[in-house]
Amino acid sequence: MEVNLLMSIIEQYGYLAIFFLLWLGIVGLPIPDELVVATGGFLVSIGILDPIYSFLTAYLGVASGLTIGFLLGKYFGKPILGWLSKKEKMKHKVEQATAMLEKHGTTALCISYLFPVVRHLVPYLVAMGGMSYRRYALLSYPIGLVWTFAFYLIGYIFGRNVETIIGMIRSYGAYTLLILVVIAGVYLLVRKLRTRTSQAKGE
Repeated sequence: MEVNLLMSIIEQYGYLAIFFLLWLGIVGLPIPDELVVATGGFLVSIGILDPIYSFLTAYLGVASGLTIGFLLGKYFGKPILGWLSKKEKMKHKVEQATAMLEKHGTTALCISYLFPVVRHLVPYLVAMGGMSYRRYALLSYPIGLVWTFAFYLIGYIFGRNVETIIGMIRSYGAYTLLILVVIAGVYLLVRKLRTRTSQAKGE
C-alpha cells in the first residue's frame, strides 16, 4: 500500500522526504504527487508532523519541480521531448499536453494540474514555446499553491482513505476534487464552530 510506504519514508526522513519526493516527481516517480502531499496532511492530522512546516515543504517541493520542468524545457526541450515521445506510455501524454496548449493557450498551465503526468509536460512545452520565466512563474506558482493546499486538506480530513480518494480523483477528474475540497472545508468549519461553542459554554 503506497500510503504505508510513504508514511514510513516520511517518518524516517521527515520534511526532506516530502520535498524530494515532490521535487523528483518531475522525473516520473511511480508514487503520485497528490498522494505525497495528502500523506503529509494525514500525518499532520495525527500529530506526527507540524502543519506549517509540512505544508511549506510540500509547496516548495511542488514549486521546485515546476521550476526544473521549465528550465529543462528551455535548455533541453527538444531532446527530452523527442526521447519521451518514443516511449509508448508517454507518447499519448505528450500529445495530450500539446493539444491542451493548442486549445487553451497559457491557461493550459492551470488546467494541466488536473491531469497526472500532463502537468509535468506542460512546463517543458511552454518553455520551448518561448514563454518568459516571469510570466510562467506568475501563472504557475499560484495555481501550484492552490493545488498543494487542496490535496493537503484532503489528506488532513480523509486520513488513511486518501489512496482511495485520490484514485477517484485521478479517474473522475476536477469535479470530484472540487466536491471533496468543499466537503473538507465544510468539515473544518463545522468543527471550528463546535469548538468555539464548547469553549463559550465552558466560560
